[in-house]
Amino acid sequence: MGTFAREIHDVVGIGFGPSNLSLAIALDEYRTEGAGSSRSGPSAMFFERQSSFGWHRNMLLPATTMQISFMKDLATFRNPVSPFGFVSYLHASGRLTQFVNNQDFFPTRQEFHQYLEWAAAGFADRVRYGTEVTGIRLPAATEGGAAEPYVELEVRTGSTTRVVGARNVAISTGLVPRMPKGVQRDERVWHSSEFLDRYSRRNPSELNTVAVVGAGQSAAEITRYLYDELPHAQVYSIIPSYGYCVADDTPFANQIFDPGAVDTYFFGTDRSREAFWHYHRNTNYSVVDDEVIRDLYRRSYDEEVRGLDRLRFLNLSRVDQVKRAGDETRVSVLSLPTDETRELDVDAIVFATGYDAMEPTALLGDLDRHCLRDESGRYRVTRDYRLLTAPELSCGIYLQGGTEHTHGLTSSLLSNLAVRSGEIAESIIGRRAEPAAEPLLRPVVAGETG
Repeated sequence: MGTFAREIHDVVGIGFGPSNLSLAIALDEYRTEGAGSSRSGPSAMFFERQSSFGWHRNMLLPATTMQISFMKDLATFRNPVSPFGFVSYLHASGRLTQFVNNQDFFPTRQEFHQYLEWAAAGFADRVRYGTEVTGIRLPAATEGGAAEPYVELEVRTGSTTRVVGARNVAISTGLVPRMPKGVQRDERVWHSSEFLDRYSRRNPSELNTVAVVGAGQSAAEITRYLYDELPHAQVYSIIPSYGYCVADDTPFANQIFDPGAVDTYFFGTDRSREAFWHYHRNTNYSVVDDEVIRDLYRRSYDEEVRGLDRLRFLNLSRVDQVKRAGDETRVSVLSLPTDETRELDVDAIVFATGYDAMEPTALLGDLDRHCLRDESGRYRVTRDYRLLTAPELSCGIYLQGGTEHTHGLTSSLLSNLAVRSGEIAESIIGRRAEPAAEPLLRPVVAGETG
């Protein structure tokens, strides 16, 4: 018969980064609001593979700042008086006055990470670190029979595996680092997601030639960092465009990240959705903050004035091949205008080539067959970020990421984090009260093919 769940929670979160941390806060504040009434808060448990809380640790470069306002924190847009807002953190840390005197909407990435750690510490009793969810399944007793309102999760800590039940599952396993086809990571070939860890393992004096691949914010920041930290080294920046493109963070363009824009995208036509991506990709994808671009250009110009050639930009270029050549790593760089290839021998190369969207198919396993898909093979997702499933799967499965095709640009971004988590929490609570409620689906517009 197999092993049955000995504990069943209203919500089990897979992953405990900012998204599920924000969900934990929303659920906790619902519990607080319901204190002393007949309404009881949902029970929740979160499982995180990392040994402790961490968010992009390997990109906490000195003096780098957030690209969003501090007010777009874990809770403020959902609940401005939440005790888990960034302002509450500043007050608890004794830095509120100093932060205000700094007159800056954008805290350093290091400070924002400290804020996230501070908030996560408040949920230590509901998080199991160093624990991985290895599979999700229907309870064995329900196979071929009546649907049970929960699923079972196989949870592994070290060599110990147990089964936990969940009436709702919130999947937030994060983005997947993307590498060019045929390129494998090793001690000399890194992805930006592991940059500081890999860099710390190397002797800087042995890094005489380094290269960075990519045209986005991470690529530009790493290029600047290596140039400053390795004054003896040749630093190559390999970018597919003619130069870095500036991120559009002007007020009208920034409306794309407003909570209301999710409705416009979700309920829009295929044509309007395409317009979102066509006109507004430059708010987030393969773009760089103006300050970083100008900073790098000043360095490049200063080198020209001084007759140096240590910082080199290989524009309109892409990496064709990476291979080991003795003690060196040899990189073949293709020039797109001339179709000619040059080779670089480097001591390290960093691919800041982005991420693929969260893909829960492998985690869902056999449960995936109960999840409905559209004509393009993508998951059908309701407005409350829940997978649309067949009747035999009545448990709610929510995605914190991987919903760009239904919810738009903010699917995996911090910008809409507080509101998104609040909507998921409200859905979970509402379905517990009225489990038969119909999901809110995007209507099919006449003439659409998707």
